[in-house]
Amino acid sequence: MKDIMGLMKQAQAMQARMMDMQAELETIEVEGQSGGGLVRVTLTAKGGMKSVVIDDSLLKVEEKEILEDLLVTAHEDARKKAERTSEEKMKAVTAGLPLPPGMKLPF
Repeated sequence: MKDIMGLMKQAQAMQARMMDMQAELETIEVEGQSGGGLVRVTLTAKGGMKSVVIDDSLLKVEEKEILEDLLVTAHEDARKKAERTSEEKMKAVTAGLPLPPGMKLPF
């Protein structure tokens, strides 16, 4: 019975740390780039878009399709960085808990 109580305390502590981590992820910003830095997208680690910066040299009507592709690529780069940041924070929160391999949190 002691092990169950200990596990429950660990789970409660982890839940509190996860709530703190979720709040922290809203404040962490990551930047994705494409076109050698001509397009930059900034996201929060939770995926909220904060800003888009486009170099003036790309603002030509005939290069509209290129700009659109660069925006998508920069956003994808930032999204991947946000995911990695989130995964690293989650590992820190769940450290020491006996979770099965491959189990992802939050559920």
